[in-house]
Amino acid sequence: MKQLFLLFVFLFTVNQVKSQENLPTDYLTKEFHKGRREAFRALMPANSVAVVFAYPERVFSKDINYNYHANPDMYYLTGYKEPDAVLLIFKEAQGTEKYNEVLFVRERNTAHEMWTGRRLGIEGAKSKLGFTTVYNGKDFKDFAIDFKKFDKVIYDAIPTDIRNDKSGFDLFGLLENFKTKAAINTDDKAPIESFADITSSLREIKTPEELVLMRKTVKLSCVAHNEVMKAVGPDMSENEADGIHAYIHKHYGAEGEGYGPIVGAGANGCILHYWENNATKMDNQLLLMDVGSEYHGYSADVTRTIPANGKFTEEQKAIYQIVYDAQEAVFKICKAGTPLVALNEAAKDVIAKGLIKLGIITDPKEVKLYYPHTCSHFLGLDVHDKGTYKGPQTVIKENMILTVEPGIYIPANSKCDKKWWNIGVRIEDDILMLKDSYENLSAESPRKWQDIEALAKQKSTFNDMKLPKI
Repeated sequence: MKQLFLLFVFLFTVNQVKSQENLPTDYLTKEFHKGRREAFRALMPANSVAVVFAYPERVFSKDINYNYHANPDMYYLTGYKEPDAVLLIFKEAQGTEKYNEVLFVRERNTAHEMWTGRRLGIEGAKSKLGFTTVYNGKDFKDFAIDFKKFDKVIYDAIPTDIRNDKSGFDLFGLLENFKTKAAINTDDKAPIESFADITSSLREIKTPEELVLMRKTVKLSCVAHNEVMKAVGPDMSENEADGIHAYIHKHYGAEGEGYGPIVGAGANGCILHYWENNATKMDNQLLLMDVGSEYHGYSADVTRTIPANGKFTEEQKAIYQIVYDAQEAVFKICKAGTPLVALNEAAKDVIAKGLIKLGIITDPKEVKLYYPHTCSHFLGLDVHDKGTYKGPQTVIKENMILTVEPGIYIPANSKCDKKWWNIGVRIEDDILMLKDSYENLSAESPRKWQDIEALAKQKSTFNDMKLPKI
């Protein structure tokens, strides 16, 4: 029996090695992640330690979890994408070994890996992630560290809604051990603010390596939007349009979407975060699609609004043109040195004047009825990425990526002529800020209504898809 078990372990190990062939080769390198830790360390105060935990796993249904999504900060600093882990970063070298960082990871376990997938383990974290000092998570409890000797312990908000597998070294156990070791008062907000300040200042500026991935995730998202423009028709369902996006994202190697896709026709397009995507047909309405892929951790965020029948009505066109003009006004001031709030002010001014001209509102203050959100947010590892938001003091910097997404939404029963009801328009592009100008990363997908109508006349490969009726 023992020989059979050893044979099983050998065959499973060989199979695991073989199954790791043909993986993508364009992930961020271990040198990138090491550089981010060094940059983080440079911003830490003297005699401090930072503690970064993995995200918890989340239940989808009963004993099935959602696909695991790594803590973007943990991924940014390590490249590690598994749960039940903790990273320590020290400002100064520690101990006789002079280490300045320690990573605790999930332990290799042949039986578990057969069911739930490969684990890096200690050796994998050393060879693939470039760490020198790595331990299994179970070693954290007895790891010799006196948090009280540091002037500051820097950590993010501690989650409370996580499962406890009773092992003592899952994420729940790691957090409990940390709170005990550091005598942490979870009501203390100062360390959380310090952590957010450091990670926001780093992540808001994209490195050349990150820009490669951002360009790819945005480009393949544009291809998906364009394909839907060609394939869409009045009898297509919102779910089908959503599915075209998902297929194209996967075709180009994206892991999925960076957020829940918003694919809303007619009245549904007037719901800012409409996620049901279950209307069975679109009729002759506008289709608002706010969909962006996630490629190797980096999210696109692109919105296009198109006529389901391929041609805008006069009312749809009038609203669409106002939103387009608002976006163009914002583009004119997109560059380093511009106050972030100026982007929204520019969009709001154009939208207010346009709605007044159409008789939809009479006072510029009413613009918020139909344009209730702001124009821009940071974009990167999170769709609403970390960045420095300090009101009027926040100034755009070179190599930030920001969305520019003005919109107008006129739901039924609005206080205007009924001909405008259920028209929802948003145009959203992903903008790389340069020293004296900008680069529209999502320019590959048309924005002008004339160009959208022209693309809608082209045939999509999805038009010829024939599936059996059920």
